[in-house]
Amino acid sequence: MQGKKILLGITGSIAAYKSVYLVRMLVKAGAEVKIIMTPSAKDFVSPLTLSTLSRNPVLVDLFDEQSWSNHVMLGRWADVMLVAPLSCNTIAKMANGQCDNLLLAVYLSATCPVVAAPAMDEDMWHHPATKFNVARLTSFGNKIIPVEKGDLASGLHGDGRMAEPENIVKYLETNFFLTGQLKDKKAIVTAGPTYEPLDPVRFIGNHSSGKMGLAIAKELYSRGADVTLIMGPTHLSFSANGVSLVNVTTADEMYNACMDKFEEADITIMAAAVADYTPINTADEKIKKKENSISIELTKTKDILKALGAKKKNGQVLVGFALETNNEEIYANQKLKEKNTDLIVLNSLNDSGAGFGHDTNKITIFEKGGQVFRFETKSKQAVAKDIIDKIIQLYYA
Repeated sequence: MQGKKILLGITGSIAAYKSVYLVRMLVKAGAEVKIIMTPSAKDFVSPLTLSTLSRNPVLVDLFDEQSWSNHVMLGRWADVMLVAPLSCNTIAKMANGQCDNLLLAVYLSATCPVVAAPAMDEDMWHHPATKFNVARLTSFGNKIIPVEKGDLASGLHGDGRMAEPENIVKYLETNFFLTGQLKDKKAIVTAGPTYEPLDPVRFIGNHSSGKMGLAIAKELYSRGADVTLIMGPTHLSFSANGVSLVNVTTADEMYNACMDKFEEADITIMAAAVADYTPINTADEKIKKKENSISIELTKTKDILKALGAKKKNGQVLVGFALETNNEEIYANQKLKEKNTDLIVLNSLNDSGAGFGHDTNKITIFEKGGQVFRFETKSKQAVAKDIIDKIIQLYYA
């Protein structure tokens, strides 16, 4: 959704409260959102709330000087016009070409795709007139997001609820914004740290946030891949619609999850910061502070990347990450050969804006053929795009 232009129309329905959450989700996903409301929609949700969340003025009146000049241009500006909620009344007007408010004027002049999420009571939804109008709208080339079943404003339980905001966002991503470059490809991404327990309350871990891996998972999904994200423990809020999430805690759990999924994967990107060592013994109870010092014996964890490299078949692409503090390029090339990867993505703690916790990263990609690709400091989402672009260029172009 990054950089996509969404024109949101809101009509008079109790479901308009969901539009507040929808706008927030779209903006958080990186979309630019402009909003048009019907006059009756203002009875259900405040234009001030929506303009604050969208960071754009909300348009309502057809004959406002600014709105009149925009009613043609808005439908040309947008990548998609989304009407959510779409009331029974506005369905009828759209199906019959009526134009008595700004939203309808924009709809009739829109050159972008139009998709709508209806919302109404069950009996209204199943009425033959509504079915006729919906069928007519789809015959014009408009897309209809199916209503959901649940509690209705009338107190009844049945069909007619507007689709939940997260389902609407997923519909937009799937039907309008996936590029399809990696369609039918299965991908695994690991992200975050692992926690190796010392006792029931303490662990050995690291500062990985999981941001880089999550950005890569989102980018792969946006290119059409079927993505599984294997995520270590992190405080990061997971918001990647369409990505399958597998939660793990320890290095051993991450190893098992990767080995379980790897056989069918076309692309595997190991962005997690997996612990190299784990305690030999884990205390059953909290270790009490008694002595001035304590010794903890550690043993090596399983080398996940090396194990996957040993299993890798022709046609599978395996990408590893290397976070280094010294002799960075020497270690990256060494890792590339020893682990049998196709690419190693190097980031150095010596580079400003790179490493754990940042919203930015600076990478160098080493390819098994000997090529080296250097990039400047960018947002982690932009870095994810660079990594996937390079995978497609090298292996799927």
